[in-house]
Amino acid sequence: MHEHIRRRCVQLGELLIETKETVRTLAKMTGYSKSTVHKDLTERLILINEPLAQEVKKILAYHKSVRHLRGGEATKKKWQSKQHEQST
Repeated sequence: MHEHIRRRCVQLGELLIETKETVRTLAKMTGYSKSTVHKDLTERLILINEPLAQEVKKILAYHKSVRHLRGGEATKKKWQSKQHEQST
């Protein structure tokens, strides 16, 4: 694995632990694709820094456990915004 990929994986892992943001948000913050961020955090990081990868895994598991709630909130906001637009 190239050194720049190793550095990117560690940086993404540290950023995730620091901010506790989602993969999608990290991707937007860093300019990498969601696929790259996800692969770096779930597959590559474990090969580079196992303790960091274990912390990242806990945060990602939490995000996975609440994703159905986030999806519901996004849909609720979407419909509230559409209803507001129609009433004006």
